[in-house]
Amino acid sequence: MNGSTVWAGDQVSFRPAAEEHTHQVLDVLDEAAGWLGDRGIRQWPDRFPPGWVAGAIGRGETWLVDVGDKTAGTVTLDWADALWADVGGSAGYVHRLAVRRWARGLGAVVLGWAEDRARQRGVDALRLDCVAHNRSLRDYYEGRGFLHRGDARWPGLPGQRAEDVPVLWMSRYERPVAR
Repeated sequence: MNGSTVWAGDQVSFRPAAEEHTHQVLDVLDEAAGWLGDRGIRQWPDRFPPGWVAGAIGRGETWLVDVGDKTAGTVTLDWADALWADVGGSAGYVHRLAVRRWARGLGAVVLGWAEDRARQRGVDALRLDCVAHNRSLRDYYEGRGFLHRGDARWPGLPGQRAEDVPVLWMSRYERPVAR
């Protein structure tokens, strides 16, 4: 999946988010957070502060996913994560993967793209995490070949990771990168 593919009959493309795209990234994340919140799932904050995405955007780790000429999603892919510090091996780490409700089902394409990027980088695995109580998301990851690699305590919501907030249990998932 180098750059683009087809999903539901439309062209899908991935483009790096730049500072001027911050509002687009936040719009997708806020829509997803609202949808989760309506279902009683506290995975993310109700609204993402710009500071939670600015660093990853500045480092070129955040991407916008377009279907045709519309922004359908966002994902951050980086190469280190403190939540996994106790686990060896090289990996790509998927963070803040979200798609707009009209693009439901696009997540599998985004995960395939992330695995392709990880393969190009030569890492052994693709890793991600979610709050342990989000059973439906855990089932989603497991259904896509991710193996549960244990739960870990972490302060704050994903992306927040601050010391002055309650501790959460995060479920960690990993899928080997196919060579």
